[in-house]
Amino acid sequence: MAGAAGSDQGRMEKLGYLGLGMMGFPMTRRLVNAGHDVTIWNRSAGKAAALVDAGAKLASRPREVAEAAELIFMCLTDAAAVEEVVFGQDGLATVAGHGKLVVDFSSIHPDAARTIAARLREANGMGWIDAPVSGGSKGAEEGTLAVMAGGDAADIERIRPYVLAMARRLTHMGPVGAGQTTKLCNQVIVGCAMTVLAEATRLAVNAGIDASKLPEALAGGFADSIPLQLFVPRMAQGIHSPPLGHISTMLKDLDTVVDVARNTSSPVPMSALAAQLFRLAKSARGADADALEIYKLSASQVG
Repeated sequence: MAGAAGSDQGRMEKLGYLGLGMMGFPMTRRLVNAGHDVTIWNRSAGKAAALVDAGAKLASRPREVAEAAELIFMCLTDAAAVEEVVFGQDGLATVAGHGKLVVDFSSIHPDAARTIAARLREANGMGWIDAPVSGGSKGAEEGTLAVMAGGDAADIERIRPYVLAMARRLTHMGPVGAGQTTKLCNQVIVGCAMTVLAEATRLAVNAGIDASKLPEALAGGFADSIPLQLFVPRMAQGIHSPPLGHISTMLKDLDTVVDVARNTSSPVPMSALAAQLFRLAKSARGADADALEIYKLSASQVG
């Protein structure tokens, strides 16, 4: 695991983490296990118990995390949750912020990231990096996430050693908002891949071959990919717990892709179709179902 050196000649900075969900919990655990001083907050405090036992400090409000930490990481559901944590009654904007830096791993609209960053800097001088991740809960557990970041170059280097305790790669993509735009490109590929791999898996099953052998059969060919190797066995064997990601999350991201594409005159016919398929999956399987349950949309209803 990567070591950590802070911004002041090797001094380790105090850290905070807000949001202990499917991604935030294992990411925070990696920071704690690396020996960092971490103050945590979650809307449901019960989720924090195991991290407190491991050495984290529990805060009762987001502002207490900001008071205790110099670098504040967070991974929240959507832009509304980010807005509440930052600008709510006990939010990050209510404390002195000069010299502090927020690193947002949430996936939100690039415009929202830019707006929130500007408002927070005006409110208390706190800096902002949008740093969405790819790799799912498995990557969060194993520390193999890819992080795509938007912000000032100096700020990116300041957070790099800490992020690399949670991830394999951190890439600076440009100013604030660039990380979110890069994540949308990621979701174009992943969301469409899920729908296409669901088609291939269903075709194999309906044609009477063993779909679980597809990854082995196609390994090394042009169709090979991490999604092929990871998604198809789970689809074919009906493995959906723990989920790799929720249907609602993929749909949110694909809807954001369509919105950004509209504003930039970018044709995204495949992403728009994938979004509609995930909308059907949400209706059929539920918002919190594993995104790979999109495969079940094509199941025969006969018998």
